Amino acid sequence: MSRIWLITGANSGFGRAFTEAAVAAGDVVVAAARRTETLGDLVAAHPGRVEPVALDVTDGAAVERVVAGVVERHGRVDVLVNNAGRTHVGSVEETGDEELRSLFDVHVFGPAALVRAVLPHMRARRSGAIVQLSSVGGQMSLPGFGAYSATKFALEGMSEALAAEVRPLGIDVLIVEPGAFRTSLFVNGSLSGDTIADYADTVGATRAYVESGDGTQPGDPAKAAAAVLAALAAEETPLRLALGDDAIDAVHAHLDQVRADLAAWDKVGRDTRLDG
Repeated sequence: MSRIWLITGANSGFGRAFTEAAVAAGDVVVAAARRTETLGDLVAAHPGRVEPVALDVTDGAAVERVVAGVVERHGRVDVLVNNAGRTHVGSVEETGDEELRSLFDVHVFGPAALVRAVLPHMRARRSGAIVQLSSVGGQMSLPGFGAYSATKFALEGMSEALAAEVRPLGIDVLIVEPGAFRTSLFVNGSLSGDTIADYADTVGATRAYVESGDGTQPGDPAKAAAAVLAALAAEETPLRLALGDDAIDAVHAHLDQVRADLAAWDKVGRDTRLDG
């Protein structure tokens, strides 16, 4: 039986790649985007397999309506893919509250609302999968990516708890951590406006990379989508799936640093017990 997917940000990048991979596997995709006209070619290429819906993931009422509509039309949501997102570059000091809250709305509160909306139906069926699009920046961070990584760290923390909660109910949670892939992420990102000269050598390098790096990313979104489908089809779906040489190498290096700090400060950390 064909699975029913609900994919946010389905009009470009990973969302488009996931949509095409799911359709190729014989499934049906409810493709969500803020502007449904951006989905026209996907709908035309896959009649009856791609159903466009308008959705801004930061609109909680719209999230409820969309999920209710999918269940009414198709009876279920088998796979939710929380993919909608964008990047932001700015030092922590340069990033204002409005910019930070906006990112959290898209990357944390939006996915949380969608998860809450689909889970009653998945729990009732004791079946389903939730794919959370994080980033290598959900495991470690770099100058200029503090706000972006903060949202992805939050998404991963929430998703790790979620996975433990719903695994006994037959529901899988997969956190996807891509490195640099040939998507429109850099083009659709934002920059903190008032730059501080003291961060020119650190954040400035990241800003320059994002401004000039579009079209040079080494990762293939279609191969990423195939890897995600393989992980979902595995006998035991992993909690995390890092994608790309850069992501895997960066996560290994980060874990090595965490282990090094733990080892160097092991005695100090353990000597904080109450005496007696």
